[in-house]
Amino acid sequence: MTVSKQTICAVATPSGRGGISIIRVSGSDSSRIAKQIAGHLPPTRYAHYGNFLASSGEIIDSGITLFFPGPDSFTGEDVIELQAHGGPFVVDILLQEILSMGIRLARPGEFSERAFLNDKIDLAQAEAIADLIESNSAEAARFAIRSLQGDFSTLVNALINAIVELRMYVEAAMDFPEEEVDFLGEGDVENRLQQLLTQMDDVLAQARQGTIMKDGLKVVIAGEPNAGKSSLLNVLAGQSRAIVTEIAGTTRDTLKEHISIDGMPLHIIDTAGLHVSEDIIEQEGIRRAWQEIGEADLVLLVIDASKEFDLENFELFTEIQKLIPEPQNLFLVFNKIDLAEASARLEMGNESSPTSIYLSAKKVEGIDLLTTALKTHAGLNTTVEGGFIARRRHLDALEKSRSFLVSALEQLVSSKAGELVAEDLREAHQSLELITGRYTPDDLLGEIFSSFCIGK
Repeated sequence: MTVSKQTICAVATPSGRGGISIIRVSGSDSSRIAKQIAGHLPPTRYAHYGNFLASSGEIIDSGITLFFPGPDSFTGEDVIELQAHGGPFVVDILLQEILSMGIRLARPGEFSERAFLNDKIDLAQAEAIADLIESNSAEAARFAIRSLQGDFSTLVNALINAIVELRMYVEAAMDFPEEEVDFLGEGDVENRLQQLLTQMDDVLAQARQGTIMKDGLKVVIAGEPNAGKSSLLNVLAGQSRAIVTEIAGTTRDTLKEHISIDGMPLHIIDTAGLHVSEDIIEQEGIRRAWQEIGEADLVLLVIDASKEFDLENFELFTEIQKLIPEPQNLFLVFNKIDLAEASARLEMGNESSPTSIYLSAKKVEGIDLLTTALKTHAGLNTTVEGGFIARRRHLDALEKSRSFLVSALEQLVSSKAGELVAEDLREAHQSLELITGRYTPDDLLGEIFSSFCIGK
């Protein structure tokens, strides 16, 4: 993908009324636009206040003009910014005047795309701009800023450099087979591969947490009617979002709420009580509940602790297990411990059994144990400094690169096949470069930047 030589413009502030609106122009014609609209080109990074003029000489508005010459600008090109009053009609008149001068309206994300193509930022940093704008918690914003500053890219580039050095070593050993020293068998390559995998696992762990910070966990509250699902949603949300009564089956549809626990975004979904029903409306609610369960990152199966319970004979648990085969993605929440005269407690699960939490949503007892379990499940560690935002495609690239490193290690240990080790290292290297954009298909770039807002 090459940088377009056309000068582009767009409104960089949200639509609607406000104190100011900013129109951004980038490209070789920027200085011409400044001279025609503002009457002259202001000194570099000097805020000039004056009138904005139409080609007829009529005053459109008054405001501030800023000039950022390339390559020392966000896009790497000449850029001007016009700060006008924030009335939508005034801004539209000013924008139409600029467009009439032969300037093209920018595509979504085109300013960031030009910054990437002009080597001002890498692809992970470009994506962090959109993630910072769209962040839904203070913690997610903090993670996005670190990615924008290059923290994520630094870790990825360190992995790339280590893989490149090992590739050079392996390929050199293949080029000089007559040497008496067995470069592949002496142990150094194996040790370096092991170190690479350890380094990769550390980055992967941070990336998984960054992905959760960006996208959040989809948590579905499920259970039989009147088990206290809606009460649990209300206490987690901190407000009365769901109707709670003693009548079973109050909730007949899914109810979604976005909350944050220590900066970790959660998409909580309350569902209709799961049981056999002859009511057509209730049947549809139950169908939707099962659909949400199948798409969940984590299911909270709410159980009435005040009633006699046998997990082995609990058909609902068996049915949910079919959709959620991994025990770590299912929590058993024993609610109404106040009626059962039991105490709040947390029993962490393992590879064969789900986590169990005993609480009372009505009395707000044991809720802290649930939030602790949620953070543990997500791998959230708020005591560790650092962290960066990550997207699903970043995680996929890291996992793919790791699989090639594992394959390279297996090839080395089993057969000392230098050619196969070198090929796996090449694939691991190329997978990582998808993250920073050193190697990126044009169609992927188009998909990424088209999701940005116009003017960014």
